[in-house]
Amino acid sequence: MKLSHFDEKGQARMVNVGSKPVTQREAVASGRVFMKPETLQRILDRKIEKGDVLAVARLAGIMAAKQTGGLIPLCHPLGIESVELDFAPNLRKSEVGITSRVKSSGKTGVEMEALTASAAAALTIYDMCKAVDRGMVIGDIKLLKKSGGKSGVYLRDQGERF
Repeated sequence: MKLSHFDEKGQARMVNVGSKPVTQREAVASGRVFMKPETLQRILDRKIEKGDVLAVARLAGIMAAKQTGGLIPLCHPLGIESVELDFAPNLRKSEVGITSRVKSSGKTGVEMEALTASAAAALTIYDMCKAVDRGMVIGDIKLLKKSGGKSGVYLRDQGERF
């Protein structure tokens, strides 16, 4: 398989998407933040001193998706049409699940924007709660679904580990 981010000399390049057609693009990514049960309870009770953790994490994810082209060296800056973040606190597992969904009409996909949104939301949860739980772990950041463009639909197999 030829990697499109390298030229014939092996040098990094930004892929030319000029001749690609505009299509509806969508990507869904997820991640999780594992923490002490008491930390999660404080988040849910809105008793973290820095404020409403999930509301701030949602804003951080949205802002990060919009900045992806400036953060990831070979990503194209995109006109994003929507970014949604959902949080699924799980008291039994002592974790917050994060799901991000990004949509755009464009010539290249929005997978990196969705992944960046989930990662930034997770980092924000960590930042806001680190005073009470430095042992939190961020993990499982992954692409769940993407659609649009020449390569069609990708849907992560639930049994897929990596």
